Amino acid sequence: MNILITGIHGFVGSNFVVSLRREYTLYGLDIVAPEKEGVVRTYSWEDLERRGLPKVDAIIHLAGKAHDTTNQSAAQVYFDINTGLTKKVFDYFLESDARKFIFFSSVKAAADSVPGEELTEDIVPAPVGPYGESKIAAENYILENEELRMRNEEFWEKRVYILRPCMIHGPGNKGNLNLLYGVVRRGIPWPLGAFENRRSFTSIDNLSYVIGGLLAKDIPSGIYNMGDDEALSTNELIALMCEVLGRKPHIWRLNKGLMEACAAVGTWLHLPLNKERLRKLTENYVVSNAKLKRALGIERMPVRAADGVRKTIRSFGK
Repeated sequence: MNILITGIHGFVGSNFVVSLRREYTLYGLDIVAPEKEGVVRTYSWEDLERRGLPKVDAIIHLAGKAHDTTNQSAAQVYFDINTGLTKKVFDYFLESDARKFIFFSSVKAAADSVPGEELTEDIVPAPVGPYGESKIAAENYILENEELRMRNEEFWEKRVYILRPCMIHGPGNKGNLNLLYGVVRRGIPWPLGAFENRRSFTSIDNLSYVIGGLLAKDIPSGIYNMGDDEALSTNELIALMCEVLGRKPHIWRLNKGLMEACAAVGTWLHLPLNKERLRKLTENYVVSNAKLKRALGIERMPVRAADGVRKTIRSFGK
């Protein structure tokens, strides 16, 4: 099979090249085009406009504007890239002979906070902010055009997968785990130990395994959440980091009411710890991967959440 990966030189794309290059012929589509072992050639977005891309069997659309946690990016940038670019790539897919399209959306397209115990694909999407809103707009475009295409043809062999991963991590990743690791490595105590939150994560190894399954098997089209089997608390993350560092964790279990009062004052004085940041740091965000595992015919993901985090943390010290 020939596979086209957009955003192939990013963190996720680079990992996919490593996991897929032995079984598939890989092509890239990106804003940069350095040579990469395992990639025949990386094409430009101008090549997409000119329809100058090679014939492929599947397209993995990774390219997008990542979530800016500092809220400094203009809203329109998200829609230009996450929505507009996706429309162009999906339109190309519909015109092409490719049989599979995998779009990387986000759990943030479904919900900024999880109502109930866990997030499932049945939720009515209610994204908050331009990142999630631009992702759900891209999802809707894909679903509307797929439905229209299926109504106009007796049998449509194409398969379309919308993946909603929670936070992806692994060697080479530069995200929130790196920031927390920096705090722990400097020996700064974690003051929010009294909040026992649970959050889902996505190991890049589990994600690569899932992509391999979607390419190799006849999986029904649809929306699929992606995450590891186990959710982890921030306290557990810190303990894992200290385990890798060979240190004892410094977790302070300060009174919740006191911390909430400090956050209220921080909101009034525009300090780093405010109500919104406290909520983000301590809330639960558990994502169900049951639908995806049923589709793949597996009982559990190959990598346990804690093992995936250990591998990521070890890479920070290299």
